[in-house]
Amino acid sequence: MQFRSTKSNLPLVSYREAVLKCLPEDGGLYVPEKAADIRELLSQMDEKTRFNELVTTIAPALLEGDVYPVSAARIAASAYNFAPELIRLDDEFSLLNLYNGPAGIFKDFGIAFLSAILEEFIEEGGQAMILAGARADTAASMAHAFSGRKGISLVLLYASGQIRGLDPSSFIQNGGNIIPIQVKGTFDDCQRLVVETINDRQFSARYNVTSSNTINAGRLLPQIFYYLYAFVQLKNSLGGDLVFSVPCGNFGNLIAGLYAWKFGMPVNGFIAAMNINNSFGDFIRGKPFIPKPLIYTNSPALDVSVPLNYERLASFYKEAPAVMRNMVYPASINNDLTVRTMEYFFKKYNMHIDPNTAVAFAAARSVNGESKCNGSAHTIVLATGHPAREANLAEEAVGQSIDVPEAILALKKRCDPIAIISPQLDAFESAIASCF
Repeated sequence: MQFRSTKSNLPLVSYREAVLKCLPEDGGLYVPEKAADIRELLSQMDEKTRFNELVTTIAPALLEGDVYPVSAARIAASAYNFAPELIRLDDEFSLLNLYNGPAGIFKDFGIAFLSAILEEFIEEGGQAMILAGARADTAASMAHAFSGRKGISLVLLYASGQIRGLDPSSFIQNGGNIIPIQVKGTFDDCQRLVVETINDRQFSARYNVTSSNTINAGRLLPQIFYYLYAFVQLKNSLGGDLVFSVPCGNFGNLIAGLYAWKFGMPVNGFIAAMNINNSFGDFIRGKPFIPKPLIYTNSPALDVSVPLNYERLASFYKEAPAVMRNMVYPASINNDLTVRTMEYFFKKYNMHIDPNTAVAFAAARSVNGESKCNGSAHTIVLATGHPAREANLAEEAVGQSIDVPEAILALKKRCDPIAIISPQLDAFESAIASCF
């Protein structure tokens, strides 16, 4: 599979190059140039297919020339000691549990694959530096995935405030390979520093810099695996159409689902479930994208006003406008309905869900109720975060306490960064130079 930039006609690059270089020099994002066809492979799988088996089979077909069956098996084994779980709720809904990873979030899947394949791509004696703008939920996931990876150092850029959930023994000053740096600014400043550093080609070449944020196609593309896994688990029991309801913040998850469809997964629609920020609702309906002021909600992972994957979604829209109009259904859910949905879900299914998943479930009920999807459709709702991550809200919604696993409690432990810097490129590059 080759990749092109969303912005210009730069030469195509391989998956390996897209992973290691991360950003095209024109400032765009890498997207697949052509669709791989995996329909025959999917026809050979069913509910007995294990997740690692699916990854080992599909990865070489998608990444032909960069990943071979032997290396795919090695990568899958190195990345995943956890798997998605599909829970059939009733005739109308299933829940795709994506929070069984180390940080209790769906991002564990893409990050784990990226860390494993980067270690595979780095030649003997080589090195790579991974940069990431990090919020609390992604930082622990990245640190867990990259800790101890041969030839790799991971730089986590935090906005002002305490960092949490990291093991200080993995920090570079203690002999590890993790470098947490606090930026005296906002998360947007951290994201900007990542892009500016990658675009400083001299610095990037010196340290072989790439990113583990979703700007890297190497993190986004593996998210298709859990869509495919859900489909093959359910396909023999489907009596009608299949729809996925996806909590949407930066829209990488929706893009991954659209790629899965493009590569051959039979699906009839996607619900783009947003909170009241509703960043892409108008755009999906064919109107111009106009950023709005950010509103903070009780589904914080979806609090995004300018999604990082705007260019990828716009590129997909340009290629297939009919698909976007007829297969993607935007829905916006407010705070009150989010909490009421958490309560409803618990009473109906005796299960807790986090607020981001509640947004997706409420959106699915809304879209199905408006008959935008086929009345016989079965909807798979993506459960993107462990309910205990937002234990207080879950307890408030259902009126009883929730068990918080030890692994989730560990994510709340504070630790200190190795440096605190101003949000300028020279300050960041100086901090990095002092570590080596």
